[in-house]
Amino acid sequence: MEFLKSNLIVILVSLFFTQGLSAQNFKTELKAFQESYLLEASGETQKAADALKTVYKENSYEINLRLGWLSYQSGLFTESLAYYSKAVNLKPLSIEAKFGYIYPASAMGNWDQVVNQYKKILEITPGNAIANHRIGLIYYGREEYDKAYKYFEKMVNLYPFDHDALLMFAWTNLKMLKTREAKVLFQKALLNTPGGSSALEGLDETF
Repeated sequence: MEFLKSNLIVILVSLFFTQGLSAQNFKTELKAFQESYLLEASGETQKAADALKTVYKENSYEINLRLGWLSYQSGLFTESLAYYSKAVNLKPLSIEAKFGYIYPASAMGNWDQVVNQYKKILEITPGNAIANHRIGLIYYGREEYDKAYKYFEKMVNLYPFDHDALLMFAWTNLKMLKTREAKVLFQKALLNTPGGSSALEGLDETF
């Protein structure tokens, strides 16, 4: 019985010190985050990243996410991608980490990676307006109108009176020689924004 009591005391003492260290670690981490925000606000993004690196933990989603952003702001795109990748792996259902990944990937011109991240976002949130619209724009820019069509169509179904959605779906229809459909969409876009130059230009091409 005495042996059990002694063991229990040792365990309780160990727990006490472990909890104490965790609280201290949190205070140190919090201070590093506060310092990084202040440095970023003053435009010193690299120093802001350095402040966080003093408490870096590979398994911390929050630190990796923030370092991804700060590295991107500092123009360190490869480093930014690495941090965002770790954040994505730590929280696979996080769309904020995937959107973050897109910043440096876009800056580096890695458009296939960008498209891949948008598709992963849409697997998690199929109705995500930003992802649907931007992936549609990428395919439209590539003149892959059949691929752009399904994303802009989804946008118009979700937001039937959104100007940008109507406009891009109208232009996509026009590029696919669906003139009648394009005309109706350009007209709806003009009802939203009378005098819109792009809609007026497109409407002229349908006559």
